[in-house]
Amino acid sequence: MNDPLAPQDIAPETSPESRPRGIFSRLTAIPPFDLLSSRSALASILPARSIAGRALVLVIIIMTFLAGLTAGAVHLIADASADWSRDIAREVTIQIRPLANRDIEADVRQAADLARRVRGVDAVKIFDRKEGEKLLEPWLGSGLDLGELPVPRLVVMRFSTGAPPDLTILKAELAERVPNAGLDDHRLWLSRLKVMANTLVLIGIVILALVVIATGLAVAFATRGAMAGTAHIIDVLHLVGAEDGYIAREFQRHFLRLGLKGGLAGGALAMLFYLIVALSSGYFALTPGSEQIEALFGRFSLPFTGYLSVLAIGLVISGVTAFVSRLTVFRTLSGGE
Repeated sequence: MNDPLAPQDIAPETSPESRPRGIFSRLTAIPPFDLLSSRSALASILPARSIAGRALVLVIIIMTFLAGLTAGAVHLIADASADWSRDIAREVTIQIRPLANRDIEADVRQAADLARRVRGVDAVKIFDRKEGEKLLEPWLGSGLDLGELPVPRLVVMRFSTGAPPDLTILKAELAERVPNAGLDDHRLWLSRLKVMANTLVLIGIVILALVVIATGLAVAFATRGAMAGTAHIIDVLHLVGAEDGYIAREFQRHFLRLGLKGGLAGGALAMLFYLIVALSSGYFALTPGSEQIEALFGRFSLPFTGYLSVLAIGLVISGVTAFVSRLTVFRTLSGGE
């Protein structure tokens, strides 16, 4: 009695009209051992240049580009926050409010002399009235006559590197000799600044996670579509002895190639975007509001570690693509949803 699953019974040689056609004919024309090692047959199972494959590559490019932009923004915010915190922590401001019965200029000189006596002070700068009014322009606008307003005078103390010294003695001396002066060490502003920067960094990390999840879902749907389109070929592979691990590896290789292509292209576009912005930021340095933007984010010059992070995101998305594809194949072949 003949074995009904023997290779010669799958594709019998009869007439040209009765021979199997398409991929099935190529598969059945190959002996079982050669089938499991033939790259030409596997290339027919998963065509790398199909419409679905190009669409998935485009989706991965877009997702990686958005993730790269987010990672770069997180780096810019984190670096700017570190610069803000370092600069603010090194400065203490003395505000002298003008009073009717006091000489404001004498009070400013007295406060500056007391500030210079503090140990660890690197420099003391006195802001005149025009400089103080200029500091109000971002909030009040330019061209306003502030001569009738009691604009306080400022004395800025800048410390050398390291933690600022104890200012208890300075506060007591100011309260005794310059009672209309107030000392601001910016601790409240610094704490709020750190909270804001940490919140923005956390939002960026959440966006990165959502992009990776969305990419994984797109790969899962694409894998299910590819398996549905090649279900009869998978059945033949099982028929000739292929195991689920072998089929999953082939899908994994296929989607890893797509993931690398899309991930590296999207990461390269994101790096190119930040490179162009960094090179062109110098041309807009004199535009209105550029000083405020530069104070917040710097010159949009991404550090070397930022470019490495963008490249790493492209590689991570490629790995996620291969892993999700393999997992989807196993779950589908095992009857899972």
